[in-house]
Amino acid sequence: MKLKKQVTVCGGAIFCVAVFSLYLMLDRVQHDPARRQNGGGNFPRSQISVLQNRIEQLEQLLEENHQIISHIKDSVLELTDTGAVSPSGQLPFRSANGSWVLPFDGRPTFLSVKPQDCQFAQGRRGQTDLQMLDVYSLLKFDNVDGGVWKQGFEITYEPGEWDREPLQVFVVPHSHNDPGWIKTFDKYYTDQTQHIFNNMLVKLTEDPRRKFIWSEISYFAKWWESADMHKQEAMRKLILGGQLEMVTGGWVMSDEANVHYFAMIDQLIEGHQWLEKNVGVTPRSGWAVDPFGHSATMPYLLKRANLTSMLIQRVHYSIKKHFASSRSLEFMWRQAWDQKSGTDIFCHMMPFYSYDVPHTCGPDPKICCQFDFKRLPGGRVNCPWKVPPRAVVEANVAERAHLLLDQYRKKSKLFRSKVVLVPLGDDFRYDKALEWDQQYLNYQRLFDYMNSHPEMHVQAQFGTLTEYFTAVYKANNVPQGARPPDYPVLSGDFFAYADREDHYWSGYYTSRPFYKSMDRVLESHLRGAEILFSLAVAHARHTGMEGRYPTSDYTLLTDARRTVALFQHHDAITGTAKENVVIDYGNRLLHSLQGLKRVIINAAHFLVMKNKDVYRFYQTEPFLETDDRRATQDSLPQRTLIELDQSGPRYLVLFNPVEQDRLCVVTVLVNSARVRVLTEDGQTLPVQLSAQWSSASQMSAEVFQVCVVCPGLSASFMVRLPALGLAVFHLYDSADTPMTLRSETLLRLSGRGQTAHAVDPLPLRSQTADPQPFYTSTQSLTLGFSGTTGLLESIRRKDDPQELKVQIQFVTYGTRSSKDKSGAYLFLPDGKAKPYSQKEPPVVRVVEGPLFSEVVAFYQHFQQTIRIHNVPGVDGLSLDVTTMVDIREQSNKELAMRLVTDIQNDDTFYTDLNGFQMQPRRRFLKLPLQANFYPIASQAYIQDSQHRLTLHSAQALGATSLESGQLEVILDRRLMQDDNRGLGQGLKDNKKTANRFRLLLESRSTGNKVSHGPTSFPSLLSHLTSAILNHEVIALPVLPKKRGIPPLHTFAPFTGALPCDFHVINLRSIQHQDTHSPSPYTALILHRKGLDCGLETPNPGFNCTTTEGQLGLSSLFRNLDLQLLQPVSLSLMYSSPPMANDSSVSLEPMEISAFRLKLR
Repeated sequence: MKLKKQVTVCGGAIFCVAVFSLYLMLDRVQHDPARRQNGGGNFPRSQISVLQNRIEQLEQLLEENHQIISHIKDSVLELTDTGAVSPSGQLPFRSANGSWVLPFDGRPTFLSVKPQDCQFAQGRRGQTDLQMLDVYSLLKFDNVDGGVWKQGFEITYEPGEWDREPLQVFVVPHSHNDPGWIKTFDKYYTDQTQHIFNNMLVKLTEDPRRKFIWSEISYFAKWWESADMHKQEAMRKLILGGQLEMVTGGWVMSDEANVHYFAMIDQLIEGHQWLEKNVGVTPRSGWAVDPFGHSATMPYLLKRANLTSMLIQRVHYSIKKHFASSRSLEFMWRQAWDQKSGTDIFCHMMPFYSYDVPHTCGPDPKICCQFDFKRLPGGRVNCPWKVPPRAVVEANVAERAHLLLDQYRKKSKLFRSKVVLVPLGDDFRYDKALEWDQQYLNYQRLFDYMNSHPEMHVQAQFGTLTEYFTAVYKANNVPQGARPPDYPVLSGDFFAYADREDHYWSGYYTSRPFYKSMDRVLESHLRGAEILFSLAVAHARHTGMEGRYPTSDYTLLTDARRTVALFQHHDAITGTAKENVVIDYGNRLLHSLQGLKRVIINAAHFLVMKNKDVYRFYQTEPFLETDDRRATQDSLPQRTLIELDQSGPRYLVLFNPVEQDRLCVVTVLVNSARVRVLTEDGQTLPVQLSAQWSSASQMSAEVFQVCVVCPGLSASFMVRLPALGLAVFHLYDSADTPMTLRSETLLRLSGRGQTAHAVDPLPLRSQTADPQPFYTSTQSLTLGFSGTTGLLESIRRKDDPQELKVQIQFVTYGTRSSKDKSGAYLFLPDGKAKPYSQKEPPVVRVVEGPLFSEVVAFYQHFQQTIRIHNVPGVDGLSLDVTTMVDIREQSNKELAMRLVTDIQNDDTFYTDLNGFQMQPRRRFLKLPLQANFYPIASQAYIQDSQHRLTLHSAQALGATSLESGQLEVILDRRLMQDDNRGLGQGLKDNKKTANRFRLLLESRSTGNKVSHGPTSFPSLLSHLTSAILNHEVIALPVLPKKRGIPPLHTFAPFTGALPCDFHVINLRSIQHQDTHSPSPYTALILHRKGLDCGLETPNPGFNCTTTEGQLGLSSLFRNLDLQLLQPVSLSLMYSSPPMANDSSVSLEPMEISAFRLKLR
């Protein structure tokens, strides 16, 4: 106890000395030439302003003093508990166990999660009639021949069934236009899509009974921009008159497996905002006929955007058959975590194999094909069933009408109402005027005949999708979107999809991972650019400087929004397009990424200026450099080199895109080993100097990595980057300081002629590898590695007495020798995976230092880097795993990373849906291996009563757990053949790809049982880990200026901390109604996360509280006035009455809500 008192007194004394030292340092600042640049630099010349500045800083220190003193005892006691009190209180040092201890952070942090915020994960769920996990358990997944409906069964009916209530038939003409697949987006538009629109104008106008639906706004916007005013007005008239319906209204028909919910929302907003601005129409119904499986996230987002109904098509044929047999193809789709029914949306599942005409009129494709009049003899398309269509004339209309009605009646028997939906279309249909006449004239003759013969008891017509849904609601006497009596409620999702036999579409979850990764980098930049741009414009308005700020950057934002949106298309992010189309997407992604970096730089420049009066923007002379550069669309990024010299400091601006304060390690490249890093207020930071490697065992002599603990706001030892903020640092080329420490590197070599090449002053040792395991550790974690493979073997957490086996293995899958082989879509392996092997043992590099330690294992087709950060909080509690993959020499191979552990998860594992929610999965032995793979956009985990192991991913991939204790993810696929789904190519354009992960091991609190229900939630720590992985700190060097750098300061946008279960999805500037510039309004989109509090939560390294979903917005934004607070629908098309500006907003767990703000 005496020791603890002494340490406390000592700590207080150190603090007082630090305050006095800072006072003296401020006094010397004016006379220190190293801190000045060209006679001006970053410090004011006027004695009065220096004095004011000094007084303000001392006042701030005194304000914080009582907080720090009150917590200092607890903090020092925490340090003494670890047996690691710094002898000096300042310099990093090594503790008895060999791990580094960093200067202790003077600002205490706390974690306060309200018990009420934990109840959601434990709460009872509303009962649903159909839970997809239960359906999977129930089904045999046998593939019995069903007759004419091969994957179904024979359908019969009684002739008099419609005598009292006639059958209503809605034939819905449509054309499915992929924004890139076999051709590029532009080539499709030029060759086909523009002609569809031009013919539509003419042909729909000829007869008001004709209807059509359209989905992809990307194409519609391109046509609109080239059309004259008369065409635009005619098209607007067709839409507002109800002949042409915009369905879903997204920029594309989004994939649902690989996409992140940020991009799903953004592409929906982009389409809806375009429609609102140009046409004045709001979509009512969702239409998704081609995504390869369906996610439960999509119905939630459509519901939040105020759509009332939706349609899906690509669902496993066994599930379709099961639902058809119980007339459950129409249901209310409810979120599994919904405790009531607020998320319900009416969903229609198409019953048959495809959305083309042979599979939409009824169960017999041989008959339905005869009613696809584009296939009339003499055309380029025919019927595979060898019975061609016949034009409808007076002589055959009766026979044709009865034949078709029989199919309509059989189809209607699979549903609960006497209303039947019959889509009429296919890919890129109706591009010729002839087809419009063939389809519409022949069908109208059939309708006229049916409708004029009462004994047929049918009313048939062309219709839109919403007209069909409206008729279903009316037939059931319920309002639009309400649950009809006795219709089932469903929860769950529809992955994995199989269209026939054992052909599971689980390959595309990983196909072309390079672009899946690049997409997420672009999404993070888009979100960061949106937020900084909105804040910069608001601050420019607040200070009356709107005219001087480059609001023209809004064009770059719009371009990037549309690129991200385009890439969410179900043949883009999926990796299932032709090679030349992939290059086109890649060039678009790169162009937009470069534009977003400009937006970020320009916003950061304005926001970090201390004196806005001296702000000047020059288009040709950027203030900041980008953090990295990509030479081409298919190359990996190269970090920007910061060149230091003796003339003065280089300034560095760091942007934290996460909505919480952040303690982390940032790496920049410098050209000097004599680097010194200072905070904005002159505090020297611990620096770890390490080599930039030019090969597995050779250092680069010109370039060094510097790892810096991210500082920001406080005058203590370790400080933070502000939430969504910018902080300024000074880098000097100066004599070594005790705070610059060198990494120690050990090369473990096989001993066969391998040598190591060191560069002064960095120490390098080498040794012949031996099979004994070796260890590296930080204050939070100890990792064990195999002496033979150099790969991870075990993890031990600081508070755990024993280490847990967490073994990383690499395995490969081949493909079948039969005619059906794996391709871009399908995963058809040749059996279980085989261990990856190579003749030569790997070179293993072990780097250790005060801020991070890493182990890099070099193999022929991959290299794996596992890094742990020695910082308190989130960044130090998980393993940073980067696997660089290059399988271009392989043939028909898929490389997977497998985690093998002692966790007893049996057959249950968990994968995320779109980064939004977790979906429990079960491994079924009755299904083939490839059917047990699922998409992960951001994470997967396994757990038992003691531990949970989560693999967080920065890119979408396919994952599974094939045995208890295992979790595996496919990293890349190289396949030499097409898989007969229309692409006509294999996957042979592989790139060198960096797959990035965070591996998080958590302990379950005693007494907290694992729930085995249809829901599961990440812990708070897991959510925060995902955030730091997906939104890396962006490091922007200030370019040297001849006239000197004006004073810069930290920009912290918030007055206080956001509740740490809140995520800012976006702060999006809303378009101006008339121009391409931003309006005065901004959309704030918030998500309140669902939490599993049953896992032990260590201190996250920042003040973390929850508030039962309450957030006050009026005073949230520092130095800005909130002039409007208005709840809106998710895509901003529907508005509620404005709230009082001082209101708090309230979100339920898992809820996503949007608000229109006016900030200035």
